[in-house]
Amino acid sequence: MPVYSIIKKSELEGALRLDAEYYRPEYLDINSKIKSKNSKFLGDLAKNVICGPFGSAILQENYQEKGVPLARVADLNDWFVGSDRLVFIDEILSQSLKRYQVIEGDVVVSQRGTIAMFSKITNKFPKWNISANLVSIKKSDKINFDYLLAFLNSSYGMSQLFRKLSGQVQPKITTDDVKQILIFVPDIGKQREVALLVTSAWQKQEESKSFYSQAEQVLLKELGLEDFEESSFAKASAGKQDDLFSIVKFSDIKKFKRMDAEYFQPKYERLTSRIKQTKHSLLGDLVSIKKGIEVGAEQYQENGKLFFRVSSLSRQGIVDKDQKYLSDELYQKLKANFEPKAGEILLTKDATPGIAYVLKEKVEGVISSGILRLKLKQEIEAEYLALFINSILGQMQAERDAGGSIISHWKPEQVKNLIVPILPQKTQQKITELVIKSHQAREKGKELLAQAKQKVENLIESS
Repeated sequence: MPVYSIIKKSELEGALRLDAEYYRPEYLDINSKIKSKNSKFLGDLAKNVICGPFGSAILQENYQEKGVPLARVADLNDWFVGSDRLVFIDEILSQSLKRYQVIEGDVVVSQRGTIAMFSKITNKFPKWNISANLVSIKKSDKINFDYLLAFLNSSYGMSQLFRKLSGQVQPKITTDDVKQILIFVPDIGKQREVALLVTSAWQKQEESKSFYSQAEQVLLKELGLEDFEESSFAKASAGKQDDLFSIVKFSDIKKFKRMDAEYFQPKYERLTSRIKQTKHSLLGDLVSIKKGIEVGAEQYQENGKLFFRVSSLSRQGIVDKDQKYLSDELYQKLKANFEPKAGEILLTKDATPGIAYVLKEKVEGVISSGILRLKLKQEIEAEYLALFINSILGQMQAERDAGGSIISHWKPEQVKNLIVPILPQKTQQKITELVIKSHQAREKGKELLAQAKQKVENLIESS
C-alpha cells in the first residue's frame, strides 16, 4: 500500500526541498511533536556550529604520537570521543587552526561516512582539534549539553538529521543542517536528570578502561615489562650504529618470505626474544582458525542478519555504528560455516589487523573475510589470549607481519606464528577476571545511555 503525505504550500520549506522523502509521515509527526513543546533550534542554543577544516589543512604526514589530539570520525563511539588509537598534531599547526579547536563539553558530529554520530569532547586533554568531515557544536550555558547530547542521539534528534540526508546521492550534512535541528528544552531539573545518566555512563566507560588497563599491567609485570613502551623499546640501543641496520640470514628471508627492512627492525627481535624467555607457544598450536567470507556490497541491506566486518569490531565488542545486514535467505546458506559461536575469539586480519574480542553470547550473523574465528584447542583462558593479542606485545607482532603494504593484511599463516607467552593459570584467571569486570562496566554504561535516550523520548511523549 503506498504511503503519502499531503503538504500545504505554506508548509514547504522554501524551494530547498520538494522531494517526497523529505515529507515522509514519520518525519512530519516527529517535527510536529517537538514544535508543540518548548523548543528551539540548535543554532540558537549553541555558542557556535563550525565545520571542520579543508582536508588539505591536516595531512596524514602531520600525525604524530604526542601533541594536540585530533578528533576524527573513527574516534566517535558510544557518545564520547575515544582516547584509544588517537593521533596528534603539533602545537603550531593546532594554533594555526585555532578556529577548529574544541574543548571539554563541546559536541561533534560526523559530516560524511558514518553520519549522525554525536559525541562529546572529554576532559582527557585541555583542547582538541577536529578533522575535516566533522562539525563541532560549541558549548553554551543556554542548555545542559549532556542533556543535549542525549536528545541528539535519541530518535527525535537522529530522525531530524536523517531527514536532511534523504534524497541525497552522496549523504552529507552541513552546518546549516545541524543548526536547524529542533531541540525540545524541558525545565532545568529534567535536563539535569538526563545529564546525570550521561555522566554516570561516562564514569562506567572510564571504569571499564581502568579494569582493562589493570589487566594489561598484570600481563606486562609477569613478563618483567612493567615500563614497556614501544618507542623506548625501539630505542633500547639508541646511539649504537648497529641499531640502524640489521644483518639477516638468507635462510630467514626464505623462512619469513620477507626481505624488507621494516620487517627485520631490531625492536621486533628484542620483543620476541623477551617473550621467548618465558614458557610460550605459537598461536596456531593453541587455536584452530577459520576465515570469514566476502559477500559483496550488493548483498547489504538496511536490516536483517548481521554481517560482521572489520569496522564492526573493537576490543570491547561489536560496534553499533554503521552496521550492515544480510537477507535471512543468504544468512541461512552461510551460517553453518561462517557464524561465530559464543566463546570464540574474533580477530581482525585486514585494514586494522590485530583487534581481538571474545564473543560473549550467541549472535545471528556471519563474519566477513577480514575477520578470523579462533577456537581454543588447548587449555588456555580465552580472555587472557585476546588481551595478549590486543596488548602492545601482540600489536607489535601484528604490525611487523602486516607491514610493507599500503593496506595492511595479516595473513592467516602469519597469525598462526604469533608468539604467545603461557603464563601460570592463576595469572591467566586474574587477567580474565579484570577483563570481565571491564566488559560488565562498559555494558552498564551502555544501559545508562539507553536510559538517557528513553528518558528524553518519554519527556517529549508525555508532556
